[in-house]
Amino acid sequence: MKLFQEFRKFALKGNVVDLAVGVIIGAAFGKIVDSIVSDLIMPLVGVFFQKDFSNLYVPLSEKVPAHLALADARKLGPVFAWGNFVTVVLNFFILAFVIFLMVKAINSLRHKDEQAAPAPPPASPEPSSTDKLLMEIRDSLKK
Repeated sequence: MKLFQEFRKFALKGNVVDLAVGVIIGAAFGKIVDSIVSDLIMPLVGVFFQKDFSNLYVPLSEKVPAHLALADARKLGPVFAWGNFVTVVLNFFILAFVIFLMVKAINSLRHKDEQAAPAPPPASPEPSSTDKLLMEIRDSLKK
């Protein structure tokens, strides 16, 4: 029972819940970026190469002909799927860049909030009796 209570305390901490929400949103956002890369960017790259870029590979077996689609070629034997790898790398860089822009925007908003509400200056403490005496001496010497 103690183990369950410790787990409950851990799982309900704010950081753990925030992390779980971040992972879920990140996974959904990753699917959006994957769609952008595979459905919008890579077809344009394919037009440039006159081929479906994600299906570019080098056969590593004599049983695999070079003209098949990547999925069919993988069924026949090993392939060096460099086009698919480049697609995934491009996907990663786009996702990393978008996350960088989001973090930068959030930090900018936080920075503006900190500047908008400056902390009030600290209140000066009541001078002690020694300080009062020294101020009186200073004032009398000025005269």
